[in-house]
This record gives sequence, C-alpha cells and structure tokens, in this order.
Amino acid sequence: MVDTRTLAQQHLFPHFTRGEVWRSDNLPVIVRGEGCYLYDESGRRWLDGLAGLFCVNIGHGRSDIPAAAMKQMETLAYWTNWGAAHPAAVEAATTIAELAPGDLDTVFFVNSGSEAVESAIKFIRQYWVGQGKPDKQIIFSREMAYHGTTLGALAVTGIEKYKAPFGQLMPGTRHFPNTIGETIPEGGTAADLPSLKRLVEMIEAEGAENVAAIFAEPVQNSRGALVPPEGYWQELRRIADRYELLLVADEVICAYGRLGEWFGSAKYGVVPDLITFAKGSTSGYAPLGGVLIRGALAQQLMDSPQAGIFTHGATWGGHPVATAVAATNLAALRDERVLDNVRGNEGYFQQQLDAMVAAHPSVREWRGTGYFYAIELTGDRESGRELTEQQSVELVRQVMPQAMREVGLITRPDDRGATMLMLSPPLVSDREVLDDLFRGVDATLAAVDAHVRG
Repeated sequence: MVDTRTLAQQHLFPHFTRGEVWRSDNLPVIVRGEGCYLYDESGRRWLDGLAGLFCVNIGHGRSDIPAAAMKQMETLAYWTNWGAAHPAAVEAATTIAELAPGDLDTVFFVNSGSEAVESAIKFIRQYWVGQGKPDKQIIFSREMAYHGTTLGALAVTGIEKYKAPFGQLMPGTRHFPNTIGETIPEGGTAADLPSLKRLVEMIEAEGAENVAAIFAEPVQNSRGALVPPEGYWQELRRIADRYELLLVADEVICAYGRLGEWFGSAKYGVVPDLITFAKGSTSGYAPLGGVLIRGALAQQLMDSPQAGIFTHGATWGGHPVATAVAATNLAALRDERVLDNVRGNEGYFQQQLDAMVAAHPSVREWRGTGYFYAIELTGDRESGRELTEQQSVELVRQVMPQAMREVGLITRPDDRGATMLMLSPPLVSDREVLDDLFRGVDATLAAVDAHVRG
C-alpha cells in the first residue's frame, strides 16, 4: 500500500517548497492538532511554534468552532454577498467592526490575505477615480515587506526575489526604507527618521496628485518582526493626511491578538483608512480574509457618480461557513481573554529571548512584541564576524530544520534580508508551552553555534 507521504509527493504540488525538501523522506505528514501541538502520522508530537502560518491563534483541535461550521452547513451552506446578505457574514462583520479602531466599520470579505491586499488596491484605485482624481495611482510600501502572492499584492511587496520569476507586474508601486536599525535622534521626533524623510522626498518627487496610498504592517514580518520606533505610525498618518493619501495597515498577521491587541494599529495609536486582515480571523479553521474600511470612504465610493459600485467580488467572499467560523473564533478569543494571556506573558517571552542572546554567540539580537518575534543570527556577536552566504544557506536549509526535527519543533528559519528564526506560537500558549518552545529554540541555536564555529 502506498503511504500518504508518497502520494503527496506524487500528486500534491507544494507551496513555497524546494523540490529536494518535498521529495525528502523527512517530509512530515501532520494528521492531528491539539492545543499548541501537532501530531504526525507516526504519532510523534510537534510543538507548533509558528501557529501554523501565524494564524492558529486560538489553538488546534477545538470542538466549538467545527460545531459552528457544521451547524452553518446544515442551515445555509452557501450564499453570496452580491446584492444580498446572510446572517453569518453580518454577524462576523459586525463583530469585527466593533473590535476595530476608530470609524473602521465596513467589512469586505474575501478568502485570504493576498486577496485582501488585492481588494484594498482595487478599492483605493476606484475610490480615487470616484473622487475625480484618476491620476492618483501610485502606491508606496516598504522595502523587504511582504504583502501577498497575487500579482497586485506581489507588486506592492518589496522582496525582489519573490517578484523576479513573474516578469512585468502591476505598474505604479514604489518602495521606501523600512525601520531596521532606526532610532529617533536625541531631541527629535519620528519625522526625523531617515525612512520617513525619504518617504516624503519620494512622494514630493512623484507629485502627491499621482500618489494614492501607503501600505505598511504595524510590525513588519519580512526582515524579522520590525517594531516601529515611537511615534512612527502617527507620523505616517500625518504624512498621509498632508498629501491626501489613504493609509493602509496590512494586518494579515498582526490583527486578532498577535501583538496583544485586537488590531496592531490600535497598539500604535493610529486609525488607518483601511486594514487588511486574514489569518487570525478564523484561527486557520476556515479560509477567510477581508478589508476593513472607514465607513465614510465606503459610502463615498458607493455614492460617487463615477463609481456607485465597487467593481470587485469573489464567489466565496463572505462564505457562510467561513464567516460563522470567524464569529465563533472571535467570540472565543474574547470570552476566554486570550489577549490577556498574550499581554500577561509578553515579558516572560522576552526574558526567554534575552536568555537565548546571553547563551548563544550566534544570536545578534531579537525583535518583536506580543507573541511575534524574530531571532537574528550572526557569525559571532562579540567579534562582529558575519555569516558567510554559504553559512546562511546551510543554516536555513539544513542545520536549523534538522535541529528542529530532532526536538519536535515547528517554526520558521527565514532568510529574507538576514538569517533568522521566526517565533509566533498560538496565543493560548501558557508558560509551560513557552518553556517547551524555548527548550527547542535553545537546542536549535546550539546547533547553529556549533555549525558557525566550524
């Protein structure tokens, strides 16, 4: 009898996976999840240190969310939001609007984070057409930022190696510096940050009459959990207002508790014009994404004589089962005070990260907040010796994956801009789970130390 791994290798085409990894005898086949742990077909337990792909906020293996999905399937398995509504989508949208900052009270549902970003791009462009300003087309986003895989979202993405295979993408995107290594000068403000000064220069060079929007994540994932300097988001808001641009917070990762608040925007005290979301909205129990829009902007598009309709939609957008799952998931996150767990353990999480820096000479630093972190690696912190390109490849592709297999840890080695280990466990992780996580991280970093020492 052919086993599941062999059938996968024969018939399942993988996402973002190198051929040698997919064809490996070590390819895991995960069959069950419970809490913060996963089990493979051999029965081995793995700690999910990445919450799936930054999404399983409520943890694996719950019974209430599948029950809500089943009830919805029996009641109304499918209907659309094209010229109609249904209770599941209305409940989910209302809950999200109540949790959102400021006047972001209108929700457009799709199926993924990439679709959410794509929808935001289309809304922005059509909005400006409806306002009689069709030349406002250019979108600014940050260098090394990841915003999705569809062609519009990929154009907004600032990672060239992801874009290169696909030739000409959507025109009209520009990238300004991210915040890596930035601090506010003594006596200065966020307006003095080189990245934001460069953004202003670029907007003025293009002409604000040609610029539509700024996209940014509250904490930038790619390049390693870049926490913004104090006042950064308020200054982005001022820049957007000064030049009549829409400000978009891409919260596909950051929303629904990952940073300890319902939305990362709220953590940094800003109300953007649009928020894109996905992952944590359902904790991965069903595919769902969406765009939160300031109500006045949505009404202006609907009421404008040049528009009158958002010329965009998806068959599965606002699917009854997915939105029922979202409503149940968000209620569980709220009623079980899961965000309090994140806030209460954030300091402990960071103490463990400090211990990793102290114990391992290959750790340059850690960055992050809430339950969202990156550990950046180097050749030797004390001497300043950097990793060679070959060492970086070996660490990401061989050393860290092998060490994690040995201890039963799933997390993400990352090479986008630096060599890093990303940590993003389920938000229900308590201190016992965090201790288990850091036992695995400690063993993984010990393998890194040994490898770079030679």
